[in-house]
Amino acid sequence: MLKPFTLARADAADRGDWIALRRALWPDCGEAEHHADTARVCANPDRLCAFIARDDSGLAVGFVEASLRSDYVNGTQSSPVGFIEGLYVVPEARRRSVARSLIASAEAWARSRGCSEMASDALLGNVEGHAAHRALGYVETDRVVYFYKRIAAD
Repeated sequence: MLKPFTLARADAADRGDWIALRRALWPDCGEAEHHADTARVCANPDRLCAFIARDDSGLAVGFVEASLRSDYVNGTQSSPVGFIEGLYVVPEARRRSVARSLIASAEAWARSRGCSEMASDALLGNVEGHAAHRALGYVETDRVVYFYKRIAAD
C-alpha cells in the first residue's frame, strides 16, 4: 500500500530537510550555496518558491523549486514564465505522484503570479529527467550545448 504524503510551501523551518534533498539532487553544490539559495527563496516569496513533500511520518520525500523568469526562456511566448529550477523525489517515494503534485503546486504558484506558461530544463545526459518531464506534460523545445573560453586581460 502506498503511503500518503502532504505538500506545503517550504519556509525557514524546513531548511534542514530541504537542504538534505538539495544535496541529493545537486551533490556538487557547496553547503554555503545550498544555505544561500534556500535563504534567497524564503526572502523572495513573490519571485521564488519551493514546496516540500512529506510522508505520513513527516519525513521529507521530495521538493520542487520554481522562479519567475523575465528573460527569454526557450520555447515560450510570454513573460514572465514560471520556471522549474529543481525537482527531486527520493527513490523510495517515486511512482506515487509526488513529483506530479509538486509540479502542480509550482504551476499553481506561477499561475497566481500571472504566468500562462511553465518551463524547465535538464542536462542532455539526464535521460531520467527527460522522461519525467514528458510524463508531467512538458514537451522538449530545444537542445543546446554551451561553450566556454577563458580570455585573459591584456
